[in-house]
Amino acid sequence: MSIPPPPGPQQPGGPHPQGPYQQPYGPGSPYQPWGQGYSPYNRPAPVNGLAVAALVLGILCFLPAVGLVLGLIALAQIRRRGERGRGLAIGGMVVSSLGLALFVLVFATGGAHQFWEGFKDGARGARGNGVPFSVQKGECFNAPGGALEGEAYDIDKVACSGKHQAEVFANFTLPDGSYPGDAALGEKADTKCYTLHAAYAMDSWAIPDDVDVYYFTPTRESWAYGDREVTCMFGNTDEKASLTGTLRRDATTLSADQLAYLRADAILYDALETAPDAEYVEDDLPGHKQWAARVAAALADQTRELHGHAWRDGAGGPVTGQAAALDRARTEWGKAAEATDADTFYIHYDRGSSLLEGRAAVTARKALGLATTPPSRAEDGDGGGDSGSDGGKKV
Repeated sequence: MSIPPPPGPQQPGGPHPQGPYQQPYGPGSPYQPWGQGYSPYNRPAPVNGLAVAALVLGILCFLPAVGLVLGLIALAQIRRRGERGRGLAIGGMVVSSLGLALFVLVFATGGAHQFWEGFKDGARGARGNGVPFSVQKGECFNAPGGALEGEAYDIDKVACSGKHQAEVFANFTLPDGSYPGDAALGEKADTKCYTLHAAYAMDSWAIPDDVDVYYFTPTRESWAYGDREVTCMFGNTDEKASLTGTLRRDATTLSADQLAYLRADAILYDALETAPDAEYVEDDLPGHKQWAARVAAALADQTRELHGHAWRDGAGGPVTGQAAALDRARTEWGKAAEATDADTFYIHYDRGSSLLEGRAAVTARKALGLATTPPSRAEDGDGGGDSGSDGGKKV
């Protein structure tokens, strides 16, 4: 039994239509199949890919010049290959042309610059502490998140006379260069902010014990867009508490007498800040003796400033009394600088410290209208008050 061959492309009903002709083709046929390849059915011509790309780029206004060029290339390919997509290519060219004209208009009117500046401001907003906001020296604010630690993305400026979360006391700019890293950036901000706070809040007695220094710094992202600003501020150590009233005590808020007294005070406190790292005298007696000598020299300069100023409104007598107490303190600090052992150092150190912020200082400050509550390290004692061993003036 013979098995008939399977039907070919032209079976079972004869040759399949191939366009306008119906000629059979085979090994002996003078005709060749159409350029769309061998297929039992006539497939439509493909759509040109560049035509589609031109339209997409034109609609999105993304690199409109590219969309225009792709549209021109697509038209040439469509004519040569017999592909579809002429309408898409033309549409892409039209929309791309409009987008290109819009880009030219934006650049000509400065809109591009405004857009870029806005973009950079948004990037600066990712500060490690700060955001698309600007807060300057002397301004107070609340952070919506309720905390001054971590990243801040917005602030609400408020009057310093009422309750607020933070008060800015300084702004400074870091030098250009590669991003120094979070740890190095924090160390720089910490050192500089603690140095600057005394120039803003000259009366250290007016700084509450629960106030500390905080700062906003750039993040890696904002640094890439030119953010170099560090913002230093006072804030409450209790995240749920707030500050009330300004801590600003500088030349813009003080009288001439107040300013003279606090500037003389700063001479002493700057020297006290140079205490050695060793907490106990026994661990570094030479270092503590050198520190005592610096304090004694500062006390001499301080009393010279106090005696040299012409005090008004009855403040002369109280200030003279404080200068006398400081002279006695200078003698004790000088003896501590010459101590041969730790016990001798402690004896003169305690006597000298007790004379720095005692009753004489309170009386002088009251006469000048300055804060009269000594910092927590000070306690009443002989000569007008006892001071703890902490020689620093950190808030």
